Amino acid sequence: MTATFAAHAARLAGLATRAFGWAPGQFWHATPAELSTILTADGEPQATPLNRHELDLLLERETHD
Repeated sequence: MTATFAAHAARLAGLATRAFGWAPGQFWHATPAELSTILTADGEPQATPLNRHELDLLLERETHD
């Protein structure tokens, strides 16, 4: 069974709280670019962020699972 987008987001919020000391609101108000920046602060190249089409596909899958 594939985890839902919501389940992944909730897990990531918990990881951000433990790893960065963020309150839940800080995670939920952060942009993907801000999260990417803090995750790659050690100089590794950043992953390409989702584009709108990819996000729409994830959201569509979420509503159909």
